[in-house]
Amino acid sequence: MGDPENPQLSQDGNIVLGGIFSFYSSWKDRMDTYLHKPLPLQCTSLNFRGFQFAQAMLFAIEEINNSTDLLPGVSLGYKIYDACGSMSRSVKVALTLTNGNEILAGQSERPCTRPSQVQAIIGETSSSPCMAIATVLGPFYIPMISHFATCACLSDKTKYPSFLRTIPSDYYQSRALAHLVKYFGWTWVGAIRTNDDYGNNGMATFTETAQQLGICLEYSVSFFRTDPADKIQKIIDIIKASTSKVIVAFLSHMDMDVLMYELSQHNLTEYQWVGSEGWIFDSQTAALDIHHILNGAIGLSIPKAHVNGLREFMLNVKPLNSSNNELECTGHEDVTGVQNSYTDMSLMPIFNNVYKGVYAVAHALHNILSCNKTCNKTILQHIKNIDFKTKEGDEVYFNENGDPAAKYEIINWQPRENGVVEFVTVGLYDISLAAEKQLNLQNKSLIWARNSKQVPVSVCSEKCPPGTRKVLQKGRPVCCYDCIRCAEGEISNITDSVICVRCLPEYWSNERRDACIKKEAVFLSYEEIMGALLTAASVFGTCTTAGVVLIFFKHRKTPIVRANNSELSFLLLFSLTLCFLCSLTFIGQPSEWSCMLRHTAFGVTFVLCISCVLGKTIVVLMAFRAKLPGSNMMKWFGHTQQRLCVLGFTLVQVIICIVWLTISPPFPFKNFEEFKDKIILECALGSAVGYWAVLGYIGLLSVLCFIFAFLARKLPDNFNEAKFITFSMLIFCAVWITFIPAYVSSPGKFSVAVEIFAILASSFGLLICIFMPKCYIILLKPEKNTKRNMMGKKAPHLF
Repeated sequence: MGDPENPQLSQDGNIVLGGIFSFYSSWKDRMDTYLHKPLPLQCTSLNFRGFQFAQAMLFAIEEINNSTDLLPGVSLGYKIYDACGSMSRSVKVALTLTNGNEILAGQSERPCTRPSQVQAIIGETSSSPCMAIATVLGPFYIPMISHFATCACLSDKTKYPSFLRTIPSDYYQSRALAHLVKYFGWTWVGAIRTNDDYGNNGMATFTETAQQLGICLEYSVSFFRTDPADKIQKIIDIIKASTSKVIVAFLSHMDMDVLMYELSQHNLTEYQWVGSEGWIFDSQTAALDIHHILNGAIGLSIPKAHVNGLREFMLNVKPLNSSNNELECTGHEDVTGVQNSYTDMSLMPIFNNVYKGVYAVAHALHNILSCNKTCNKTILQHIKNIDFKTKEGDEVYFNENGDPAAKYEIINWQPRENGVVEFVTVGLYDISLAAEKQLNLQNKSLIWARNSKQVPVSVCSEKCPPGTRKVLQKGRPVCCYDCIRCAEGEISNITDSVICVRCLPEYWSNERRDACIKKEAVFLSYEEIMGALLTAASVFGTCTTAGVVLIFFKHRKTPIVRANNSELSFLLLFSLTLCFLCSLTFIGQPSEWSCMLRHTAFGVTFVLCISCVLGKTIVVLMAFRAKLPGSNMMKWFGHTQQRLCVLGFTLVQVIICIVWLTISPPFPFKNFEEFKDKIILECALGSAVGYWAVLGYIGLLSVLCFIFAFLARKLPDNFNEAKFITFSMLIFCAVWITFIPAYVSSPGKFSVAVEIFAILASSFGLLICIFMPKCYIILLKPEKNTKRNMMGKKAPHLF
């Protein structure tokens, strides 16, 4: 039981409505010892807004009482109490409205002649008092309709079954603020909230949504307007030490006024403020901002509204009926010429919420009085089911949580030349639309902090450009990262990529690492210098061989040509021509046919060539063995046997090549491993055994030829061809022995060049060593081109 107390405003009626508003915003602190009964709360700081809300309620009741359509013949009364901004006082006056605890005018044996319970309560303004009141009223199912309590927690009907409101839940506002912050690219922000249910729950929803949108909070602090100065100073220090330039303030206007005063002491004007509806469209807060701390602020407000006749009603104010009123009022005061927060009508959207709340109760009562005896629903159930339009056309209804539809205006604080801040509507947020259309910003020029026209930047780390990826900084939020360049062969083609994507095998990253470009296909071509030089050497060798053929053909009847089987000489020249020409098959882009041709042509022509040389070497040995007494060897190695020898040796190589091509032939192959940024087009061997079998067979014949020629090098003759064959085989073997390590270690097209060089070098070695001495005699020393000279004996010399 508390001390009896009369309402600040009251009027009798058939049905009485309760009202709880804060005519004062604070109270004096006191230390209760509980040794005696605590004194009544001493309220301070007159709050004209609370009185404006009460006047809006009185205006609606007066309209309804004067209406012939709504509750005809029924008068509405009211009892309005001052909560003084205190949660405990709010609960006390709510209980007073529920069961009656008023000071009686006179003593009576029957003081309770009629029920004192109100049918519904309009108020309170803040979320925390509403939670306390709704908890008390819930079991009695007495409707409570708030005009400004936005905490999402009040939508929980299991805890607050009788609570309804005409202002949207902060669940939608907090999410809308997060989407607004994301829209402008602010990913690194600070957060300040009122330390009550309104601020704590609203900021919790904002934080959750912000994390989903990739927004990080550098700090999140709370305070209450009655907190000591040192706590607020700590918040100022946190702001000054921060790197974020955007602050999301989920504050009531009273808390913002306290914070703004402290901010002005430190001239903190460089921050961009994002505000909740609690202060963003409050003209008194804007008027107090003489240091322009909040210039350019942006946030959400209740959509603009207008109630015809309400302004005139408020300005025709009557003296406050309060026992604490120390002012002497005559009742004839005129406030129309006064400029203060009471005459300011910027909070008309909230006045409209009070107006709609009263009308919601009236419509529910009208429905109850209009229904028959079978109608047994409570007034709470009727209020939940109402759906009507006000005289201005606003639709009023409640969803299953007792909330109205969520719709906000996005407003921007834009200072004018006279120093007055104008609240400019720059967009809308409508939860009833599709997700991608809910946030709609109009093409209006926005003003930002310090009257800038440029959108502020508030990020922990700059965006990572294409070609880089984000790497989180250890121990810091996900918005703080380093931009690491993609590795070779990887790209990222979007901003703020978290991974680098590896290019396909045939592609490679460009210099900026933001696109994959096709790798350069590399092969030994005729257009490049090395290919052109090797082609020229091949053509030169072919032409030289053709020249030797012409010389030999022209002098085919001379002794030096006829010596040692001219038929083998011409066949050898023909095979050398093929050797020079087969090197051309190694130049150019590999194809299926060129890959099979180049190795088989090389293998067969070289065996044909070595077979001819081997045949000539055997002929030299046989010829000199035949001169020995009793020798009959030349009969067994005549022209026919020489042809068969060449054919047999060559046929073996042909069979090896056929087997190779049949089992696993060479094929064109794209080598991605040799170079990172190039594709080596080469001929894969298919079967390495086949390839080395071809080379091995050539090497075997070369070694045999070298051995036979070496054995015949000291035979007595003026023109011993075995000496030149020995030199040619020595060059041939040296070239191909050095070819093997050079070929294995050479990358890409250079391995092809090494093979061509080996073919040309060995071919030139055979051509020069065997045929140039003969051409020298034919062309320059014709006197020595006689049979006598060819058969002349001379002492053997060391080789």
